[in-house]
Amino acid sequence: MKILITGGAGFVGSSLALHFKNRYPQGRVVAFDNLKRRGSEINLSKFREQGIEFIHGDIRNPSDFESIKESWDIFIECSAEPSVLAGLNSSPKYLLETNLTGTLNCLELARHSCGLFIFLSTSRVYSIVPLKELNLVEGPTRFELAKHQTLSGITSKGISEQFPSDSSRSLYGTSKLASEYLVQEYAFTYGLKSIINRCGVIAGPGQFGKTDQGVYTLWVARHFFKQGLKYTGFGGTGKQVRDLLHIEDLISLLEKQIESKPGLQSETYNIGGGNECSTSLFELTQICQEVTGNSVAIGSEKDSPAVDIPWYISDCSKAKSAFDWNPKKTVKNLAYDIKDWLSCNENLLKHSFT
Repeated sequence: MKILITGGAGFVGSSLALHFKNRYPQGRVVAFDNLKRRGSEINLSKFREQGIEFIHGDIRNPSDFESIKESWDIFIECSAEPSVLAGLNSSPKYLLETNLTGTLNCLELARHSCGLFIFLSTSRVYSIVPLKELNLVEGPTRFELAKHQTLSGITSKGISEQFPSDSSRSLYGTSKLASEYLVQEYAFTYGLKSIINRCGVIAGPGQFGKTDQGVYTLWVARHFFKQGLKYTGFGGTGKQVRDLLHIEDLISLLEKQIESKPGLQSETYNIGGGNECSTSLFELTQICQEVTGNSVAIGSEKDSPAVDIPWYISDCSKAKSAFDWNPKKTVKNLAYDIKDWLSCNENLLKHSFT
């Protein structure tokens, strides 16, 4: 088994690399990364210990692919500029070159010699205005979905693949949706076997969370290290809701997708924790207090960033049916796993979540 993972030193990529090397100890696992993301360099020593090859390269540069122009059984593309705020107050050039041109470069490599191309996309491909027009009810600890909805693609389980994506989504979301279209065209034109996974919020041990990406891991870390936080937007009460996907549940899905031997059609799946693994920031604060034993000062800012949304939960029915898959981890499981990671690496990580 030969597996190439672009973005391989990041949180998701490194977790996949370590898992698949353990799963296929005689196989070849290569992690390709430009090391731009904070904390990614920490994974290099783990790669050396486990026999994972690391190649320092940038998916924006076709010449960097010269050393990996060979056949691959599995190619997992999880490199990205992942912040939904990217490009809002500065040039979007790096964002678009990484998330769009980078995907094109990856596809050009994959179309010549790849058994299966797995593209990790995002739930942010869905349009912002419809998401803000969902009928919500404000409960004591979270916003909840009202029974009556007028939009397509919304069920009692959450947002499905049929939800509108034909208006503004953020520059980040647009770059990923455009990349999805490229994956579909390469599947149709060149016969590239591929899968597109629209991931919600992925979290877990090993993630260096920030306010604009990985905020749920950041929430646990700030409690652990007794640092302040702030509820931002939607009244500043922390009632906005997301579903969380533990990295181990994502890995279990990818295992099933690889085993399924998909055909040439490029299918798209919503991937997340669903209702069972969803939380508001207010509820997460209570969980973090329980898990860490610490309370921290939490400020409040009522105004919402233009690209933020009050509620998103993934309806993963299509993926569950296709791959006999169900997420197993809860929000509390996530919090405990992150807290244990922080405890084991406290000296190394104590300055990483300021």
